[in-house]
Amino acid sequence: MKRTIAGAAVVASTVLLTAACSSSGNSSSGGGGGAVPSTDGHGKTVTVWLQADAQNGWPEVVNQANQRFEQQTGAKVNVQWQQWSNYTTKLDSTFAGSTAIPDVVELGNTQTSSYIAGGAFADLTGAKGQFENSSTWLQGLSESGTSVDGKLQAIPYYAGSRVVIYRKDLWTKAGVMTPPKTLNELYADLDKVKAANSGDSNFSAFYMPGKYWYAAMSFVYGAGGSIATQSGGSWTAKLESAQSVQGLKNWQKVTTYSVGGATKDEADQDAVMAQGHVAAILGNGWELGAVTAPDTGNPKLAKVLSTFPMPGTGAGNYTPSFPGGSDLAVPQKASNKDLGAEWIKVFTDTKSQTMLAKYAIPNTTSLLHVYEGQSQANQSTGEAAKKTWFVPNTPNWANVESANVLQNALESIATGKSSVEDAAKSADGQIEKILNAGS
Repeated sequence: MKRTIAGAAVVASTVLLTAACSSSGNSSSGGGGGAVPSTDGHGKTVTVWLQADAQNGWPEVVNQANQRFEQQTGAKVNVQWQQWSNYTTKLDSTFAGSTAIPDVVELGNTQTSSYIAGGAFADLTGAKGQFENSSTWLQGLSESGTSVDGKLQAIPYYAGSRVVIYRKDLWTKAGVMTPPKTLNELYADLDKVKAANSGDSNFSAFYMPGKYWYAAMSFVYGAGGSIATQSGGSWTAKLESAQSVQGLKNWQKVTTYSVGGATKDEADQDAVMAQGHVAAILGNGWELGAVTAPDTGNPKLAKVLSTFPMPGTGAGNYTPSFPGGSDLAVPQKASNKDLGAEWIKVFTDTKSQTMLAKYAIPNTTSLLHVYEGQSQANQSTGEAAKKTWFVPNTPNWANVESANVLQNALESIATGKSSVEDAAKSADGQIEKILNAGS
């Protein structure tokens, strides 16, 4: 999705958190309590913009963090709940103004790069060690909050990951009793599931939309390839590399088990699965509930659905997942930058993230066991979250998405209009032109 910033870029500067604060949380700390920072917040109010996901899902996590922060600093917290719809428009107009700038903002991890490039956020690089578990942050989230020159400007908050959602009843009926551990095992299992349902002309052993670029690029990174790399200020597209081509062919193999969807994206795959002619999809963990939702899905499937991480080339070597999720940042024009950073520190420390892990994937691999222990589905998504990838971290990436470069290339592969090699070459040319525009 295209992200823009209204107004001129601001010159970023480092938020100087106090040494007293750093004594409470280093990169491997697990205390969650924290020493009292020397920043005096008495008489001040920190304004925090959080999405309503937290208000509806884990309000107690927010409340306890606010209480601890207020006790430590003397400052008050004003949480203003936001909605994702038109959120970037609100951010743009707010940052372009000169008053009422929040001290902390939440952003989706795909939204951060444009704002970072525009100088909208304070530089937290020097304070990274003061955020607990920073050495074990989820890679995909950590990368999303880091600028192209390596500056930390957004802190990982929580994540989501994609897993295979499948019909246990159909797989068992086909003689497949346990989830596959490698891609070759997956293909063999899908052959069995497809054969067992050959009488259904609409049946997909694995429904894989042709424009599902998050899925396809996961296979690319799983084979050791990438979309593009940067060197010396210039981007080089990499889909033509041997590794990337192999990854695209692995993805193409999965599309052969899909009936229909070659010209579509994944937006309605949950509804497609709910119709009863699909044995598996690759979806975010929450999509398990979407497939069985009473209003839009099929509740009868609730007892037969299960999940497993998308396997990779070797046992235990999962295909990387693109992480959804959120980051937290301190606006450069905020009046309480130090206190804003302090609030993020408390809200993302071990105590807060352990509580959050009951509801969502925490920001650190060190607490995934808490999340995984909640359910079998959580175990799968937690495993998938351990190995992730992220898009090229440049504001120009939004233009690649809006131009549908990957979607069009993948559709040409899925429909048989282009070979993998030709589609990759065409996409590379477009990607390089867009990513290097204005450099």
